[in-house]
Amino acid sequence: MSSNIQIQRICQHCSKEFTARTTITLYCSHRCNSAAYKQKVRAGKVGISNKETQRIKSQPIEELKAKAFLSIADTCKLIGISRRTVYRMIERGELITGKAGKRTIIRRSDLEQLLFEQPRTVAPQPEKQPEQKQYDISECYNLTEIQDKYSISETTLQNLIKRHEIPKIKKGWFAYVPKTEIDKLLS
Repeated sequence: MSSNIQIQRICQHCSKEFTARTTITLYCSHRCNSAAYKQKVRAGKVGISNKETQRIKSQPIEELKAKAFLSIADTCKLIGISRRTVYRMIERGELITGKAGKRTIIRRSDLEQLLFEQPRTVAPQPEKQPEQKQYDISECYNLTEIQDKYSISETTLQNLIKRHEIPKIKKGWFAYVPKTEIDKLLS
């Protein structure tokens, strides 16, 4: 049974205008219909694959949450920290461990208690340094001038400045040290 209907439509795949003979036609040709079908099937397969990947990635974490005792590697995966950080926590006494043969194990309840039940600590504020006397650059030597004047190496000079807490003024590439402090120290 043929139809005498002629409707102007836009192809759902290639977006070209075409004349359709039925009210439910979506594509201008068999080629566009096949391409759209393949695209739909491909998108479905990609979606299923992504869901499967997510399931596989989250599965180990779910299994770790069900265990009562964790190895060091399991602890690292569960919390998302490095092995060295776990060992530091053990050394500081934050994590209680046990031994199963040669393996170190951690009770998951102890780990949860450490992470969730401890009050959060605020990082200590740095102590304020006592105010230092402000020096003008005209009253200062740069480091090469001191090396030439007193015939000392750069390393020795740096060590003296650090050991005697001599103020160092940085301007661009150069560091300046007060003449009075250096002359008092090296004379």
